[in-house]
Amino acid sequence: MDHSSNLPPLDTLRAFETAARTGSFSAAAEALNLTHGAVSRQVAKLEHWLGLRVFERQARGVALTPEGQRLLQRTQEAFSLIADTSDRWTEARGAAVVRFSATPSVCSLWLMPRMRQLESGNPALRIVLQVDHRRVDLDDEGIDLAIRCGRGGAPGRISVQLFEEWCYPIASPELARAIGQGRPERLLAHPLIHDSDAAGWRAWFASHGLDYRPRPQDRRFEDYNLVLDAAACGLGLALARPPLAHAQVEAGRVAMVDPRTALNPVSYWLDRPLGQPRPAALALALRIANEAGLSAGKLAGFLKMEAKAA
Repeated sequence: MDHSSNLPPLDTLRAFETAARTGSFSAAAEALNLTHGAVSRQVAKLEHWLGLRVFERQARGVALTPEGQRLLQRTQEAFSLIADTSDRWTEARGAAVVRFSATPSVCSLWLMPRMRQLESGNPALRIVLQVDHRRVDLDDEGIDLAIRCGRGGAPGRISVQLFEEWCYPIASPELARAIGQGRPERLLAHPLIHDSDAAGWRAWFASHGLDYRPRPQDRRFEDYNLVLDAAACGLGLALARPPLAHAQVEAGRVAMVDPRTALNPVSYWLDRPLGQPRPAALALALRIANEAGLSAGKLAGFLKMEAKAA
C-alpha cells in the first residue's frame, strides 16, 4: 500500500524536529547547515500541509503548540526507527561544509579535477555535491553555491558569469582525419552531436553564414559527458566546449576537426542564494573564482564585498 501521499515532505519534518529540539530556527539552521530563511520556509510548508500551527513564534526562539508536541513525539519515534533499521550514508555537516549544486558534466569535467585543491587551504573545506540537471531552489534546499549553464539572471539568486565557451568542432581522431580541412559546410555531411541545447552549433554555423537546425541524423544527449563519449566513439561531430573538453582534447580522446571558433550563446554562472553567504561558502566562491580566472571586481558584486577585500 502506498502511504507516500499521506506523508508530509521529509525535509520539512527534519527542519521541524531540529527546531523543536534546539528551540529556535537559528539554532536549527546552524545544526542543519541551512539558512534561517530555509528552516522558516520548511516549517511554514509543513504547517500548510498539516493545516495547523506547530510553533508559537516568540521574541527569543519558538515554542511548540500542543499539536506540535504530539507531532514531535511521533516524528522522533519515526526517525529513531529509521536510524535503527538502516545502514546509510550520513551527510557531512558543520561550519566548514559547503553544499554545492552542479550538473554531472560540470562536476566530472571541471570540478572533480580541482576538488582537492578547492577543499584544501585555510580554512579547510568539505564540499558536499548535489548533482542535478534541474534548476534547484537554492534557499529551500540549503544549497550554498551552484554552477549552471545558461544566460544568467535567474530569479531568487545572485549570479556572476564564471566563464564563457569559445567552441570548435571535434570528433574521434579517425573521423577527424577522414574529414580533413575545408569549408565549414563539409561538416553537415556528418551527424552532429549536441546536448539539450543546440545553440552552440547554431552559433558556430551562423558565424560562417550558414543556417543550422537539428536533423534526424543528428544525435542529442542530455549531458555533455555523453556528448563527448559519443564523439570519441565515432558517432559524429561534437563541439569542444572549453574548459570542459580541454582534458579530453589534450589526452587525444577526441581531436579538433576545424580550428575556427564561435562564442556559445550560453555560458557558465556561479550562483548563490540571496542574503549574506556563510563564511565557508564565501571561501569556496573565492577559490572557484580564482580557478576560473574571474576578476576581483566582478566577484566583489557577487559577494557584496568591496573589491579590495576580494
